[in-house]
Amino acid sequence: MPTAATSPFADRLYDAVRSKNSRVCVGLDPVLGRLPPAVAREALDRHANTPLAVAMAFLEFGCGIIGAVAEYAAAFKPQAAFFEALGPPGMYALEALIGCAHEHGLLVIEDAKRGDIGSTAEAYAQGHLGLTPLIGGGEAPGFSPDALTVHPYLGRDGILPFINACTAHGKGIFVLVRTSNPSAGDLQDLEVDGEPVYLRVARLLAALGSGLTGRSGYSPVGAVVGATYPAQAEKVREILPHSWFLVPGYGAQGATARDTLANFDAQGFGAVVNSAREIIFAHQAAWARDRGLDYRAAAAAAARKMRDDLNSALAERGTPRG
Repeated sequence: MPTAATSPFADRLYDAVRSKNSRVCVGLDPVLGRLPPAVAREALDRHANTPLAVAMAFLEFGCGIIGAVAEYAAAFKPQAAFFEALGPPGMYALEALIGCAHEHGLLVIEDAKRGDIGSTAEAYAQGHLGLTPLIGGGEAPGFSPDALTVHPYLGRDGILPFINACTAHGKGIFVLVRTSNPSAGDLQDLEVDGEPVYLRVARLLAALGSGLTGRSGYSPVGAVVGATYPAQAEKVREILPHSWFLVPGYGAQGATARDTLANFDAQGFGAVVNSAREIIFAHQAAWARDRGLDYRAAAAAAARKMRDDLNSALAERGTPRG
């Protein structure tokens, strides 16, 4: 069973949302060409024109964002692909950012979309959610996020190792169910025995998460359900009343705070809404430039506004704010 230090992720996420009165998850999808010039120049001066310089720029930028938004966000979601592209320096920067987020009291959802079967799935689960064996005995963590995104295409064999790691180490997963991208329906809307694939995936997760709910009433088996398809989100919520939803699609992808309402449960909990570009690159927006805000102050203002917009939409629906 998880120790007190690693209490169930679903309960820790509930506590974070409630204590901060925030359903905001800040995504970190760093793009070199959009970094503040001073951050990029400093990394170049210190590390020359190398992948290490890019990784250190991402780390400096990411830690600045974390410190700025920690008051207004419940969770932080680094996208692993942007760091993997840099090789070993990027892997170092990713783990350092996870540590930085934890120091600021933010839960971390690593967006790596892992999934496989057998020993490979076990290794992924160990490396991202659990512990890996050492030569001289004992175990140590690889990466140390609080939760991981997982894809379901290989079926329950590809999900169970991650769930086992969650229950052993107090972690969580968010399985892709109904994603926010325009072509999601190419596969997710295909019907199997009269029901779309995304609802079949939701039913599978309901079965796999049965009996795993903690004191907050939520399971460690969460779902990725986009805000861009509210009608589908409502159907998934009916099947997964005890799951946390990770909700992409808000902001840059076109969804509004009202569009996210179907993802929340009747109490106004059960979902965190992700936004990356509109927060981390807020310093490039006209309103931020007009106010002379640096990237940290602009990110804080954008995260605060998102928090308030989500809470206002929930209040209009008649659900509690905190």
